[in-house]
Amino acid sequence: MPGASEKKAPSRSSRFWAWLIFILSAAYFLVPLGATFYWSLKAEKDILGFEAYKRLFADSNFLPAFSQSVVNAAAAIFLSLLIIVPTAYWVTLRLPKLRPVVEFITLLPFVIPAVVLVFGLIRLYSRPPLLWTATYESSRVLLICVYAALSFPYMFRSVDNGLRAIDVRSLTEAAQSLGANWVTILFRVIFPNLRVALLSGALLTFAIVIGELTIALYMAQHTLGPYMADLTRSKVYEPSAMAIVSFSVTWMAMGVIQLITGGQGQATGGH
Repeated sequence: MPGASEKKAPSRSSRFWAWLIFILSAAYFLVPLGATFYWSLKAEKDILGFEAYKRLFADSNFLPAFSQSVVNAAAAIFLSLLIIVPTAYWVTLRLPKLRPVVEFITLLPFVIPAVVLVFGLIRLYSRPPLLWTATYESSRVLLICVYAALSFPYMFRSVDNGLRAIDVRSLTEAAQSLGANWVTILFRVIFPNLRVALLSGALLTFAIVIGELTIALYMAQHTLGPYMADLTRSKVYEPSAMAIVSFSVTWMAMGVIQLITGGQGQATGGH
């Protein structure tokens, strides 16, 4: 049959609807962002300028809150990787039947509301022998552990997809044949082959932690989320500037990941 093997060219109508959906989706995303940016420029009467950003960066509370959020995010990412990568690796290699159980456990942060979670943590860790809320620093450690748990749904799926894209069993057997132990296999064989997956999970974790409000607020932590809430109650234009700065930081992180990975997806084979 002539033309049976050829793909049917998209009609003019289908192209129109595709472009319309794309334009509406882009507008849904960009119009509120543009309005927020425009409002942040109106701090001075009858003049568009960056006065709100100058006030924001001059605020003595901004840098400590921002830096603490970044450190918390980095610590949560590190802790999450130490837990998720070995677990996902072992499940893929030796215990594939337990994957549904592990997936269910990692989905629990989606099920439990943040308010319920934080009140449960305060009740559990505010009395001996688990007295973790007695000081600011111990509460911060607890907060980082909670953030690591909140990242499990994103981190596990990123790592699991990365492990499925490589031949884990062959890589493990090859490393063992060369005398590598399990720690060496994880850090010198598995981790390098999961670079893209790990960076994707880390970016999602960073985006969650950098602006998290509920848990940090109830645990009396001076992070970016509570700082933004205080700013909204007391300022007019600075909250919009803060939203743009936070959004820009997330996009910069995405750009760094693109530079590191070369814009390529997870490789299909191990190295």
